Amino acid sequence: MSDPSSPEVRAERRWWPRVLLLVAAVLVALTFGITTASVESSLGPHEARYDVTTDDTVTIDLGPLGTLQIDSPLPLTLGVRVTVQEIPASVTELDQARTLAALSGDLQSYLQFFSGPQATIQDVARALGADALERTVLALALLVGGWYLVRFLVGAARRAELHDRVRPHLRSVVVAIVVVGLVGTVLTSSIGRRDRPSVSQRASTVFDGTPLEGARVTGRLGGVIDTYGGQVIAELRKNEQFYAKANTSLQVAWDERQELLTSRPEPTSSGSPSPEASEPEDDADLVTVVVVSDLHCNVGMAPLIRTVVEASEADLVLDAGDTTINGTSVEQYCVTTFARAVPAGVELVTSPGNHDSAETSKNYARAGATVLDGAVVEVAGLRILGDSDPNATRVGAGGTAQAGKESSAEEAQRLADVACDDDDGVDLLLIHSPAVGEPTLQSGCAPAQISGHLHRRYGPERVDDAVRYISSSTAGATLGQPTVGPLNGVAEMTVLRWNPDLRRFVDYQLIQVRPDATATVSPRLTWPAALPPSVGGPSPV
Repeated sequence: MSDPSSPEVRAERRWWPRVLLLVAAVLVALTFGITTASVESSLGPHEARYDVTTDDTVTIDLGPLGTLQIDSPLPLTLGVRVTVQEIPASVTELDQARTLAALSGDLQSYLQFFSGPQATIQDVARALGADALERTVLALALLVGGWYLVRFLVGAARRAELHDRVRPHLRSVVVAIVVVGLVGTVLTSSIGRRDRPSVSQRASTVFDGTPLEGARVTGRLGGVIDTYGGQVIAELRKNEQFYAKANTSLQVAWDERQELLTSRPEPTSSGSPSPEASEPEDDADLVTVVVVSDLHCNVGMAPLIRTVVEASEADLVLDAGDTTINGTSVEQYCVTTFARAVPAGVELVTSPGNHDSAETSKNYARAGATVLDGAVVEVAGLRILGDSDPNATRVGAGGTAQAGKESSAEEAQRLADVACDDDDGVDLLLIHSPAVGEPTLQSGCAPAQISGHLHRRYGPERVDDAVRYISSSTAGATLGQPTVGPLNGVAEMTVLRWNPDLRRFVDYQLIQVRPDATATVSPRLTWPAALPPSVGGPSPV
């Protein structure tokens, strides 16, 4: 038998309380970090604060309007309280003209949100997780630091005296500290749903057949939802049906085009092909690139983008900018949705447009996109140069203003200098506004430029010593029409193939989705070869 007075036994007795206290400190810190996590994010067209609770309920607090509550899918009675900010006072009045006027401006934004809620959920979950981790580490540091501070202040002699007195009851004391710490931490939030007083709350029938089915509504919000919620749900279902039909049409059009390519290879067209382009290409050696532009938060197109990327087996997606409408924080879910549309393993590169902002570009980068910032990056073998658009355009803000310290001309010249000074060469200039690429094209330091901005397609065409392609809007954007909901104009994407040996594009396919939900895929068209400036045509921009 072990001698109770042996050094080994005494050391073991000294260590188990410390380990238990450390485990208790970690549990207390973790519980505190999770149950007090809080972040600022967005909900539809509004800013909102998300707070973790322990009431087993997801509660959307709309202030004077009331609340919307659904049972939480989170474990351990965890829930979330979403406090929506900046609710217009006029919405609290159930007068039809005033309420409808107040809601109409937000209707399209709600459609955007409900068309891609997974992006918001992902963003909020990531932010809450990061905040919970920070709070846990801070709480643990304070607990451990406090423990050693108390030990230092008490002193070794006094600690030994206290230990001798407490030792007979040490197990009970440690267990009591753990229980009190955990219970006290959990009580910093609300009580569980099963322990709450029973309240009579009706479930709104407006949400039947939607992810919010069974949601309980309180306050004036019930009247607003009953009166106008049906309009939002009807528009949402119309939106979902349109893009589902369009996606099916797109897949059928792509499959039919592939069958034609397989049965009899199509001759490429688009002008006189160069000698290099007329030679047969080994498909296995080519890099496939999908180009999108001017998405303007039309998250309904996200599944169609994924369809094209997967069907073409693309290696790279290029976003030529204007991914959002106003570059606001509430549009974070837009860039997250588009980033999630790109399959794992496929690179995504963007050159932010004049409707984007530093904040939305940061969110895009966080979601996985490579955001060009004036330096050359190599992606999927292509060396790409680009930068954010030097101008900022905000809907309702009275036109265009300079977004940064540089003018368009200054940025254009800087990009030309970077392209010409790069020893390894630049394969592609990806810039939102075509005019910003003019000096680079004129210098002959980049053989190709891809842009957007004009909402109309130009090219590909020879310009000076390069080839420029201006993509139309992938959102079907047309002047004066919203880019949310069923398409108001033709949405376009482009599939290009790049030869890494020749270091140039060889062909492209135009994909169009129309307002009647039909889609077409063009044959493979020859990408023009760059010619000397004396042969190239004038610029239309």
